[in-house]
Amino acid sequence: MILRELLKNLSVSGTYDPQTEVADIVTDSRAVKPGSLFVCIRGARFDGHSAAKKCLENGAAAVVVDHSLGLEQEIIIEDTRAAFARLCSNFFGRPQDSLKLIAVTGTNGKTTIANVIKQSLEACGKKVGLIGTIGVESGNLKLPAKFTTPEPWDMEMILRTMLNSGCEYVVMEASSQALEQRRLCDLHFTTAIFTNLSQDHLDYHKTMDAYFKAKCILFEQCDFAVINTDDPKGQELFRRVKCPKVGYAIEDPNADYRATDLELTIGESKFKVNKKGEATDCCVPLPGRFSVYNALACTAVLDREVNNLYTASQGVSSTIGVSGRCEILHRGNQTVISDYAHTDDALTKLLSSIKPYVGEGRLIVLFGCAGRRDKTKRVKMANAIADYADVAVLSSDNPRDENPFDIMKELEPIFTQRHIQYILIPDRYYAISHVLQTMKDGDVFVLCCKGHEDYQVIDDYTVYLDERRIVRDYYSQEK
Repeated sequence: MILRELLKNLSVSGTYDPQTEVADIVTDSRAVKPGSLFVCIRGARFDGHSAAKKCLENGAAAVVVDHSLGLEQEIIIEDTRAAFARLCSNFFGRPQDSLKLIAVTGTNGKTTIANVIKQSLEACGKKVGLIGTIGVESGNLKLPAKFTTPEPWDMEMILRTMLNSGCEYVVMEASSQALEQRRLCDLHFTTAIFTNLSQDHLDYHKTMDAYFKAKCILFEQCDFAVINTDDPKGQELFRRVKCPKVGYAIEDPNADYRATDLELTIGESKFKVNKKGEATDCCVPLPGRFSVYNALACTAVLDREVNNLYTASQGVSSTIGVSGRCEILHRGNQTVISDYAHTDDALTKLLSSIKPYVGEGRLIVLFGCAGRRDKTKRVKMANAIADYADVAVLSSDNPRDENPFDIMKELEPIFTQRHIQYILIPDRYYAISHVLQTMKDGDVFVLCCKGHEDYQVIDDYTVYLDERRIVRDYYSQEK
């Protein structure tokens, strides 16, 4: 594509040739090849402007900068992050303009809601693409995800592929980092959903206020908002949002969609969906009040698309659950559950929903705290587990270049002081195997923090670790 076409609807200046052919668009100077357009991004550790001259020497067609560097093939634009998103959109022919985009943001529940909306729309005969933490799905194509929300080049390539394959809808998770980094700034959403807000990612955002403001960006570029009005920040967002909106809740009597008559078990959640005097039943194969919130949000979204509350609730009820989200890996005399919960709020919601159904057995909880991530949430996570666990198993969760034993020793006093039985096993494989071998009938074993992930990040290496396989292999050998 020539630069003239690529720069449509962008206000630019500079010394470039508009007839220059561009082969691709990159922000990583190491990825530059002849014909690349290099966009200079200012990051926390590296400023792309420092590599602009070298990129031209290596064959870049041109460089996009936010101030003049005195180079021959430079394109000057005020905001290079926003420009990167628009450039990628133009390169792939703006596929988003022909798709109905639905995005979900919040601390917890994004993956479940995105997957359930996809499954529900498909139950109504729609063809739907999915972009999120677990991966990218379009028809029979399933790919792993590098980020919850892809960078603009990858995003536009995915959207183009989904459009070409016949998708009408694309449902995606919108992470706070992606929103702040303007990865989504050239997309407009049919519907945006807000789930809740609790502490997470403060290693990046620094403050809860900054974290919330990042989430709010999504609601400046949508036609319709679906917001959890039982959540304090959801209430604040509901007051702020200017587009048409609805609230969903269990407690808020003024919510447009309200769940009542909850019947919760360890395997499913049943409830009534109430909307302005109309009511219908809903049932999902996921336990806990948090699952009711997620299903209620999905029902509100689907109701807008099909304009029929009963059809919407039946579509949501037809879903089969989500990998690594309160997923039952084994059910018999013993129960094993996997969940991605990795914040104190998510752990509290998860374990409080499971604890009442443990019976005479023990609730055994295995968890770890990620290395080189928000350290301030570690103690809160440990306390959330101590609130419910009969036995806590401290292990690893992507320790990166931190010593996993040091992380565990940091949390050990919490369980000692609260008189909670605990064990420390740094190697997660052996920790899981130990618990499986020592479980008694009636015990419930909850694997926290990894969920769908089938790997551990140790130092600079990614090591295969699939908890499902460990559990499956153990019980198959038991037979």
